[in-house]
Amino acid sequence: MLAAIHNATAVEWIVAALLLLGSIFALVGSIGLWKLPDFFMRLHGPTKATTLGVGALVIGSLVYFSAGREGLSLHELLITLFLFITAPVSAHMLAKAAMHNQVAKVERTRGKPWE
Repeated sequence: MLAAIHNATAVEWIVAALLLLGSIFALVGSIGLWKLPDFFMRLHGPTKATTLGVGALVIGSLVYFSAGREGLSLHELLITLFLFITAPVSAHMLAKAAMHNQVAKVERTRGKPWE
C-alpha cells in the first residue's frame, strides 16, 4: 500500500511539473504575440513557445490518465502528435502568404525575400 501511495505522489508531481511548464511556455508565447512589433516576429510566439506549452499540457494529461489505467491514453498521444505536425506547417503557410503579399515589417526584421 505504501508503494502505491508513493507511486501516486510521483505521478502527481510529474503532472504538476508538466502543467506548470506548459503554462509558462503558453504565457511566454502569448506575451510574444502581444509585444512583438511585426507579423514575422509575432509568428514565432504561437508556433514555438505556445506549441511547446500546449504540448506539455497535453503530455501532462496523458501521464495523468495513463497512470490510473493499464496502458497508454491514445487520445492525448494523437492530439500531441497532430499538434506538433500541424503547427510548423501552418506557420510556414502563413509566412509564405505574408511574403507573397509583401506584408510590412520593421527594420529589425532580417531578410528581404521579395526584393
